[in-house]
Amino acid sequence: MEILHVSAECYPVAKVGGLGDVVGALPKYQQSAGTIAKVVMPAYNTAFREKHSYEIVHQGGLWLGHDWYHFNVWKESTNALGFDLYQVDIPGLLDTPGVYGYMNDTERFLGFQVAVLDWLNEWQHQPDVVHCHDHHTGLIPFLLRFGYKYSRLKHIATVMTIHNAQYQGQFGWDKLYLIPSFDLWKSGMLDWQGAINPLASAIKCAWKVNTVSPNYMEELFYSANGLEGLLNAERSKATGILNGIDDKVWDPATDEMIATRYGLADVTKGKKANKQHLCKTFELDPSLPLFVFIGRLVGEKGADLLPEIIGRSLYEHPGELNFLILGSGDAHTEWMLQQARQYAGTHFNVFIGYNEALSHQLYAGADFLLMPSRVEPCGLNQLYAMRYGTVPVVRTTGGLKDTVVDFGDPGGFGIRFFHASTGDVCHAIGRALELYRSKVKFSNIKKTIMQLDHSWDKAAQSYIDLYTSLK
Repeated sequence: MEILHVSAECYPVAKVGGLGDVVGALPKYQQSAGTIAKVVMPAYNTAFREKHSYEIVHQGGLWLGHDWYHFNVWKESTNALGFDLYQVDIPGLLDTPGVYGYMNDTERFLGFQVAVLDWLNEWQHQPDVVHCHDHHTGLIPFLLRFGYKYSRLKHIATVMTIHNAQYQGQFGWDKLYLIPSFDLWKSGMLDWQGAINPLASAIKCAWKVNTVSPNYMEELFYSANGLEGLLNAERSKATGILNGIDDKVWDPATDEMIATRYGLADVTKGKKANKQHLCKTFELDPSLPLFVFIGRLVGEKGADLLPEIIGRSLYEHPGELNFLILGSGDAHTEWMLQQARQYAGTHFNVFIGYNEALSHQLYAGADFLLMPSRVEPCGLNQLYAMRYGTVPVVRTTGGLKDTVVDFGDPGGFGIRFFHASTGDVCHAIGRALELYRSKVKFSNIKKTIMQLDHSWDKAAQSYIDLYTSLK
């Protein structure tokens, strides 16, 4: 069985969030399970491209409305990721340093999808499944079914994975002319609420639709940023498959990015050494419990609550805890966090930006990870944290509900709260401090969470079973 993953991100080539982590790991584990898995993504102007060798496997040209673009498909030559990686190079569209956030994102990702399909149309053989990831690839299932140019490909099965339904890629009907010619009687398959909606189109046209956790799939049936009715109508082909993590990359025993490597036998000693390194770097007291937040500073992640959470917690528990934040996003939230350093003294610090090595160090050195998410389709941070013996403090939503059991419940090992509110989070932090003071219980929980199996092996097999069901 051969699978072609189509995605806007793939770690370590280009990553903005969890989508990149998933597409960077899932194909590798599918390869290990005996399938042929390949990835095609845009050729952004990134450091990865500069450091690796490529060969051209296809050249072509495409019309995007009235504009003509030449494109190349490059294949990474050394199999550095453990699977075949292809990148679509469209000068003038995709040769950007960043992934998203450009005024012409609609044109950029539409051009990418057309180039992928034109390239696929030239293959002497076809993959068994084209696996699309998020709205940036959402028009591929539609064009495979109804695009005149791609009629020979309509037998190829398609799967759409929704990593986050908040982002749907909508654009106006005035841009219909950008889409390659198709049966206009099928225009309704593009429409949702008066706009061309790539994610909605994929839900209608893909053979199967899945989300990245079972609970998130259930949540989308009643809260999906306007897609609730459509998802309920397509419920029969929708499922949830929980993400995994690459436990070879995220392993404190071998991680070269952390100050001191450690395993299950010396977790307490190892985490203490890493915390001391972190606290020295960020001028915090290593004798106190350390709470960290890692991620985008956006409302979806509950990051706007952090300044108030920090202030209130330090007021309620004076001199008893430290906070360290790593992330970037909303400018006002960034400013508020930087201002918080004025009143928090030596109990809080923040690093504005993205730093992969520092994120590993935070997982290794922290005692608790905060995730006050309003929306969390799966969440990978809590899985990384547990792998490093860091206890997750999470809201009961999406994949966080699927992966974290409150320590007050039988077999529990984390801390959960119900509302994305300052009060709920601060109450959870109070419970975390009580757990921290219970040295034996805290030590046992750290060992428990380090042994939980959240590797990609199980998830990769679930996807293979999903593909097999399409025959």
